[in-house]
Amino acid sequence: MNLIKESRFKEITGKFSSLKPVIIVGDAGIDKYTLGDVSRISPEAPVPVVHVQKEWEKLGLSANIGHNLHSLGVDGTLCCVIGNDLRAPRFESLLEETKLKTWGIVRDEGRPTIFKERITTNTQQICRIDYEDNYPLLPQVEDKILQRVSDFLDDHSGVILEDYAKGTLTEKVIKETIEMANDKKKLVFVDPGVTTPPKYYKGCHLLKPNLKEAKLIVESLGYTYEKKSLEEKAAILVDKLDVKKLVITLGPEGMALLDTEGDGKLEIIPTVAQEVFDVSGAGDTTISLLATSLLCGASLSEAGWIGNCGAGVVVAKKGTATVNMEELFVFYRKVLERYQ
Repeated sequence: MNLIKESRFKEITGKFSSLKPVIIVGDAGIDKYTLGDVSRISPEAPVPVVHVQKEWEKLGLSANIGHNLHSLGVDGTLCCVIGNDLRAPRFESLLEETKLKTWGIVRDEGRPTIFKERITTNTQQICRIDYEDNYPLLPQVEDKILQRVSDFLDDHSGVILEDYAKGTLTEKVIKETIEMANDKKKLVFVDPGVTTPPKYYKGCHLLKPNLKEAKLIVESLGYTYEKKSLEEKAAILVDKLDVKKLVITLGPEGMALLDTEGDGKLEIIPTVAQEVFDVSGAGDTTISLLATSLLCGASLSEAGWIGNCGAGVVVAKKGTATVNMEELFVFYRKVLERYQ
């Protein structure tokens, strides 16, 4: 197993703070958590009664990418669409509290600011309430987002497309962002959406589907998923979508890496998480660390190990979480001790 050496880990992550800002384009909103305890069932219906103990709000969806980058010492500029509703000012204030720029925000009076509320106890989630519209952006709103991206590209190091399939990343927004970035030699890293046609992502530098998303993409490209090995599936994805690097996250099995600019062989990195409390936000942390590590000169294998360590930190936390540099290095040292 090719665990990243400590000297390289320090060298790569030590460059994070000097990296130019990263553009994040995608669906964004607010995550609210309501924590309580359950001691009885409601007399009105067979549902639990939750006695609220604590409530808090955090940046959600692609805004959590920006929060992750900030925690790692990297500036991020979020390009997203919010509504012109009562939650929009709260979203902007959360950005400011996290020291993230609001320059890339576009307001659309026709859609609500995405808001997700999770009702939980200390041991489980009771329910989730979503406020959102998933219809694609109107043409004039697409143009505003693309103008923001165009304005930012020269002064930024790369682009993350974070697709939660909530309507922001339309065919036009995805394709034109990739085209503009490629023209300026800026790398584009894509966390794909489940329902977005994969051909939209063609030409990006890195694609990071999870295993379910990889299955859907392979099948949408006309192949029978079950009859293909993981190596064959990965080869199909990099070939048909013209991507340089592929990372398939495998949940408890780790992640599979394929670098066409390396030896072209599939590499499996095992998961290093020791305690799993909540997997929400792990994908955000992974794409954040993959992108920043590659932009700082890491190989895909090195970036994969760094991303894997970051995910190991956040899954042990409650709610949509982030990882800072100290937590990342402490976790890496524990992994190093485990495998020595």
